Amino acid sequence: MSQRDLAAELREARITAPSELRERVRLIAAADTTPTRRVTWRRALVVALPVAAVAATVVFTRPSDHRAAHTPAAAHGEVVPQQGAAKTFSATPATTDSAAGGGAATKLAVPSTLGRVQVYGASLALRLKSATAVSDGVKSALRIASSLGGYPTSVHATSQAKVANADLTLKIPRTHVQEAIARLSALGTITSERVDIQDKQAGLNATDRRIARLQTQLAGLRRQPPSATTTTRIAALESQIARLQRAAAATRRSAHYATVQLHLTSAQAIVAHKQGHGPLHGVVVALTWLGIGAVYALAIGIPLAALTLLVWLAARVVRRRREDVLLSRS
Repeated sequence: MSQRDLAAELREARITAPSELRERVRLIAAADTTPTRRVTWRRALVVALPVAAVAATVVFTRPSDHRAAHTPAAAHGEVVPQQGAAKTFSATPATTDSAAGGGAATKLAVPSTLGRVQVYGASLALRLKSATAVSDGVKSALRIASSLGGYPTSVHATSQAKVANADLTLKIPRTHVQEAIARLSALGTITSERVDIQDKQAGLNATDRRIARLQTQLAGLRRQPPSATTTTRIAALESQIARLQRAAAATRRSAHYATVQLHLTSAQAIVAHKQGHGPLHGVVVALTWLGIGAVYALAIGIPLAALTLLVWLAARVVRRRREDVLLSRS
């Protein structure tokens, strides 16, 4: 008989253990008092590795507090081209100690180009000593605008306790806008200043050329013999020319006045004093982030440990059932 035949016969044979042997096995299993190792080093390693990986990721990928948020500040009076023909002149002094009425801060020079139509816009923020000074500043600003041939389009003032704020929109003739900004700046401490200029001359030149072409066409039509078609075309050209002329006139009128936005406040600027770090600052930071890592580890490790325990209990129950089945076979 070959080995293959012997192996086949052994597989097909159902060997039944004697009842004495089964009873002895049950007694040995019942008398076994060997403690079961519920937690082994392999199981602990399976749980510890993912937790350690998460904690390391949290610690080493945390955002740094020492990043340098460096934004280049524009110099006072620096020209910054905008879209089209617009230009911006801005200045924001960080700290200005000029007293109200002194106006020692740097003032922006408003450039002027002779022979060109330009729309001016300026914004100015001032800090005054008290709410009463803000009220007086509003009156002074209105007097300054009136003395220069300008007028206010809106005035909004609010007051609460010792803090007052006011926002004014003033229309100032373009020829006096430089003087207006200088006099308004003297009312208090400058906190920010901005001037915007939009050149409208190129657009007006294009409109003038178009009007000239239309007028040439209109003159040619008027020399033709009168007819219904000619009359209709003449009326359409006259309407188009009048519309373009009105738009050009409106643009020139808008450029005559500069718009000045003035903000007055009595609120004091809050200066944050940066304190130096002690010799144990690094240790405190390290312990803080280790604590955060431990919280993450617990938040992720506890569910993993519970899942591992459930899998182990299920495997144990299945193993015991298989043992019972083997022992119960006759």
